[in-house]
Amino acid sequence: MALKIGNTELAGLALLAPMAGAGDRAFREICAEFGAACTCSEMVSAKALEFSDKKTRELMELGEDARPAAIQIFGSEPAVMARAAQKAMEYSPNFIDINMGCPAPKITGPGGGSALMKTPGLCGEIVAAVAAAVPVPVTVKIRAGWDEASVNAVEVASVCEKAGAAAVAVHARTRSQMYAPPADWSIIKAVREAVKIPVIGNGDVTDAQSAALMLEQTGCDAVMVGRAALGNPWVFRQINAYLTGDCRIVPPPELYERMLVMVRHIDRMCRYKGEHRAMNEARKHVGWYLRGMRGAAEFRRRAGFLETRAQLDALVKDVIAAQAEEQAPQPEP
Repeated sequence: MALKIGNTELAGLALLAPMAGAGDRAFREICAEFGAACTCSEMVSAKALEFSDKKTRELMELGEDARPAAIQIFGSEPAVMARAAQKAMEYSPNFIDINMGCPAPKITGPGGGSALMKTPGLCGEIVAAVAAAVPVPVTVKIRAGWDEASVNAVEVASVCEKAGAAAVAVHARTRSQMYAPPADWSIIKAVREAVKIPVIGNGDVTDAQSAALMLEQTGCDAVMVGRAALGNPWVFRQINAYLTGDCRIVPPPELYERMLVMVRHIDRMCRYKGEHRAMNEARKHVGWYLRGMRGAAEFRRRAGFLETRAQLDALVKDVIAAQAEEQAPQPEP
């Protein structure tokens, strides 16, 4: 069954999570190419938008190849968040997403991100203000709660629904748990049972089987994939095939496809950001693409020093050569 958020129908049940420092335009477009049903910008500071910050505006650039797409904003003041949402509309997002889940101290310190979970009433005020300010559906990403003593995702989701949220994504860990312990999917199930708007489950979805298991165990309407997509955008292709093709398993890509996709990804980064900046930021992405390969440790070390596109070509050539050497028939003793 297709998921609809507002009047927008998504062509799949696996969404790309917003990821600060990794989920830029190039990465979102690559994930959409492999079947991500919806993408989301890196989080954008509502206050920075007040000052027309150039870097902040760059975060909101949405390519047509990665739609439907949301722009995610963070902050703690309803009026400021509403104005930020209006400015974000200049980039024609399909949704405005409100960050109530980021655990980073620089975000929670001023009261944004998952710190909002401590004040459900304020969560509702922010959603109401943003929903009244923009003509597109407003979605919310929350956590299980602030800490183990205040697991209140059901309350916050219900407040957000009443305030006008069109969907809620639930990361099934508390802020204090960050990303380490196993996610508690029972929290997603509890939210799903408490609200009528679509619920998107997030946390420990790493492959097709875990996506199917989350959908089955929680009853959520879709899953959200974050870190598992880094260096692995075809995870969306695998999830979609498994969910729609009678549990059809799509094998991981061969080395050549991995390298082809990686190069195409980095080329897009160079196009959008310029070679110097893009290659600096590409180092981590190249490292993710190289995970699990023969000689990965040494190749990832080299990736950490990439400065030019030509150096990337040389690295790819050596990776493929190492693979060919491993697969070459051994001489008879």
